[in-house]
Amino acid sequence: MLELEKFLSRIKSKMSNIFVLSLVVFLVWMLFFDNTNFITTFKLNSKLNNLEKEKEYYEENIQQVEKDRKELLSNTELLEKFARERYFMKKESEDLYIIVDHNE
Repeated sequence: MLELEKFLSRIKSKMSNIFVLSLVVFLVWMLFFDNTNFITTFKLNSKLNNLEKEKEYYEENIQQVEKDRKELLSNTELLEKFARERYFMKKESEDLYIIVDHNE
């Protein structure tokens, strides 16, 4: 108990100094009450990092899609294969049977 009283008395003596008191008030204000407080800044930085990662992911996907598109438009056999597999297109003289696997 004596140690606690000593500690509190030291804090009181330090807090009596106007500069220390001003610093403490300023820090409390900046930590919790200001519009650009540290908590909000941390959250916004975290969100920014996540959005930058998403941007990288989508840019890579765009590059892959552009590559596939160029490939499809330059190769008619590949374009026909893509149309048959993706959109179930067929020639007029063909019959198309779709087999569905129920185990998946």
